Amino acid sequence: MRNKKRTTIYDIAKKLNIAASSVSRALNNSGNINETTRKLILKTADDLNYKRNIIASNLRKGESKTIGVVVPYINQNYFANVIAGIEEVSYQKGYNLIICQSNESQDKEIQCINTLINQHVDCIVISISVDTYDHKHLQNVLDNNIELIQFDRVADELETLKVLNDNELASFEAVSHMIERGYKRIALLEGPQNLDIFRQRKSGYLNALREHKMPILDELIIENAWTKELGADATRKLLNLPQPPDAIFASTSDFSALGVLEVASAMGIKVPTELGICGYSNEAFTEITSPSITTIDQFSIYMGKTVANLYFQEMENKDDTDVVPKIISIKPKLIVRSSTQKNGKHHFA
Repeated sequence: MRNKKRTTIYDIAKKLNIAASSVSRALNNSGNINETTRKLILKTADDLNYKRNIIASNLRKGESKTIGVVVPYINQNYFANVIAGIEEVSYQKGYNLIICQSNESQDKEIQCINTLINQHVDCIVISISVDTYDHKHLQNVLDNNIELIQFDRVADELETLKVLNDNELASFEAVSHMIERGYKRIALLEGPQNLDIFRQRKSGYLNALREHKMPILDELIIENAWTKELGADATRKLLNLPQPPDAIFASTSDFSALGVLEVASAMGIKVPTELGICGYSNEAFTEITSPSITTIDQFSIYMGKTVANLYFQEMENKDDTDVVPKIISIKPKLIVRSSTQKNGKHHFA
């Protein structure tokens, strides 16, 4: 059976019958050591397949050069792109990532945070789960003197670096677009209201209706329709109303919008002439559905790069005790596609 134990400097020292400190100096090319001995140590290290423990080395310097990232889902295009943006900048700075997913569970999110703290990461980047109501675990990050950066879904009361989207403006523009395309009864699929982003998106929806002198109807606002399955359930409920909506704004995600589209198709309702659909996040599949789905691009890769750059800028200014926590807001963009072209206009944003 293969020996899985990593070779250490003590194994090399024992093999050569010399002090471990001599091995360390040779491997780090530091201190006075005989050239012949140094070459022998390097050859022995190679023969024994010695690999330097970078993490331990960095920790001795007071840093791990590692950033922990916690997201609800790794396999959603939006979060995957944010991670890609963080990684691109971090790699250039010589940092590694440890990526965890909460699966929308506060208990798992707490477990992820504790794991990352125990890994001595230098920074934790997080978008909190829909199930997260208590933020003691995030305060614990700060109490351990680990930089905390929140993005997209954040705990507002914690004074940390934050990178956000202007969710209220994006929703206002999406609903205004549907009104201008001729839709008159626009329903809202909203996310859990404990999360600020979903409260902001609802506010944008309500502001657009008020701005265009449209009635606000409680029967057209469905709570907690934030997954494909919940979006589908909400759509069945809405389309079976005595006066069903002629458009649905899935403000939670494109997955919810996909649930809307599938139910409409199954019921023989024509999109976009009989029902307009708008999603949120610009997932890759929205371009290839039939019809393609109008959505909101959150510039996820740019958001990830912004998160990472914010951390490294903060590290450069860490000796400045007067630095105020930064909040960066990124303006999303409405991407107009076929699912909202009720009146036949094909003006694409």
